[in-house]
Amino acid sequence: MRKVFAGLAGLLILAVVAQFYLAASGAFSTAPNDEAFRPHRTLGYVIFLLPVVMVIVAALARMPGRLVGMAGLVAGLVVVQVVIAALAKALNDTGDTSTTAGQLVFGLHAVNGLAIMAVAGNVARRARALSRPAVTDRRAGAGDDAGVPGPAAGTAQPAS
Repeated sequence: MRKVFAGLAGLLILAVVAQFYLAASGAFSTAPNDEAFRPHRTLGYVIFLLPVVMVIVAALARMPGRLVGMAGLVAGLVVVQVVIAALAKALNDTGDTSTTAGQLVFGLHAVNGLAIMAVAGNVARRARALSRPAVTDRRAGAGDDAGVPGPAAGTAQPAS
């Protein structure tokens, strides 16, 4: 289950990177905004659903609570994306022109996108570390400090 979670986390990273690409593609498109940003909007729904599935998988796999919460945070930040876009649209004029307030609020959409990328990257890094088998240098039943970094056991330390 942990490997499934790590795979979903990697897929989430790829989806967020693709989302930035689709946003730039829509911004520089000559098509009307609704049409130009349709792929960006569609992938946004996937980016919302993916961390919801990840939370379920993480809970079933009994992964650390912080990791479950961070996966949920990604979904929450996607909801904030939708709120930012709706607020910016409400602040704009009725036509195709934008107001300064609408543009300033919509700039937060990109900043929040970076936050999503940062949290998703952190989730992916932690998930990958948890999906690997534990590596120990200790011999079973050995009473020494094999595999523990630092000075060798039993060596005298100079007094300060």
